[in-house]
Amino acid sequence: MIEEHSIIIRIQGDIITVPATGVGYGELAVVKSKYGVSLAQVIRLQGDEVSLQVFAGSRGVSTRDEVRFLNHPMQVPFGDALLGRIFNGSGNAIDNGPNLTALPKINIGGPSVNPIKRIIPRGFVETRIPMIDVFNPLVESQKLPIFAAAGEPYNELLARVGVRIDADIVILGGIGLKYDEYLKFRNAFEEAGVLSRTIMFINTASDPTVERLLVPDMVLAVAEKFGIQGKRVIVLLSDMTAFADAIKEIAISMDQVPSNLGYPGSLYSDLASRYEKAVDFDGAGSITILAVTTMPGDDVTHPVPDNTGYITEGQYYLKIGVIEPFGSLSRLKQLVIGKVTREDHGYIMNSMIRLFAESREVGQKLSMGFEKTEADDKYLRYAELFYDRFMNLSVDMGINDALDLGWKTMAECFGPEDVGIKQEFIDKYWPE
Repeated sequence: MIEEHSIIIRIQGDIITVPATGVGYGELAVVKSKYGVSLAQVIRLQGDEVSLQVFAGSRGVSTRDEVRFLNHPMQVPFGDALLGRIFNGSGNAIDNGPNLTALPKINIGGPSVNPIKRIIPRGFVETRIPMIDVFNPLVESQKLPIFAAAGEPYNELLARVGVRIDADIVILGGIGLKYDEYLKFRNAFEEAGVLSRTIMFINTASDPTVERLLVPDMVLAVAEKFGIQGKRVIVLLSDMTAFADAIKEIAISMDQVPSNLGYPGSLYSDLASRYEKAVDFDGAGSITILAVTTMPGDDVTHPVPDNTGYITEGQYYLKIGVIEPFGSLSRLKQLVIGKVTREDHGYIMNSMIRLFAESREVGQKLSMGFEKTEADDKYLRYAELFYDRFMNLSVDMGINDALDLGWKTMAECFGPEDVGIKQEFIDKYWPE
């Protein structure tokens, strides 16, 4: 049943308020104005007053216009026909492809998966990016943010992950992207020949703000259905700070009491309800989430990265165009290092990072005017090779090749006695 309410009692920004009963939170409605028909979503219930966010904005909407509730939340089409397609933040195709009206629709924004349907993460997800695979591996069903300041190439990194990663399906959620950033994603997937396994939901900076709230929910709803069907799904989101800013903007419009820096007190649960959709299904597939979180002013204590850090299982720090080895962390990596990956993985990881830390200390010492020694030359050479062979994001290499290169890099700069690795592994892997 579709219920009609023709009296709009208040218009505040892009939010309209109507008197209604029997309406649910998140339910959709249709607003008919002189500019046409717009979708709106219920964002607050207060007694008999229902507030709705108009997707296309309230320009042209008046108190004489008709509002009809559709008795269901936002929905998105689902099926294999989604693969290779691009949609906007309202779930409509924007790639000039065939219409998908024949596909069944699924509700978005549902609860996270029942814990009894989850299994302990145990699968290694190869990205072919050495700074991830060797030093902070991504584990299947993990949720990890990429912390980055404005101007860092975080979308380029996310595109490289989407192109190279070992997965059945990659779903990209663009939140407030510049149009050229969206084009770069699309071109990267097309040129790599992986568009057929990719689905994109894109909200650009010029699109309605409310769509930024819908994109993660649509992406995760589709990912969950594919995961249940046994697919290994990778979800890429950029940028979750834009998502949080959209929540903040709507909260201000609703005259909610602000919390830290104007964000609503619900920010933590708003973020957690999305990140907790990451799951490894018992007897089926999985959902792994990698999401960009930009840090205004490069401030990790900003409410968005601060809250994110309590929810996720580590983070990658992108600084000066590379993944910073100190500060980046995958808290689940011990579940796969040396168990799913090669036996020497943990030793390579620990020794290479220790040597790199010592090389930075050498650099700091020399910058203060200390005399350079022969040992210092070894560390400086090692730091140069480490940066070119591992930190450079353009490097494309499988995990075993990266481990072999790790042995080679250490052997080019140091002797076996300098690396601190067990003799049995030195005997087996040290280059001749």
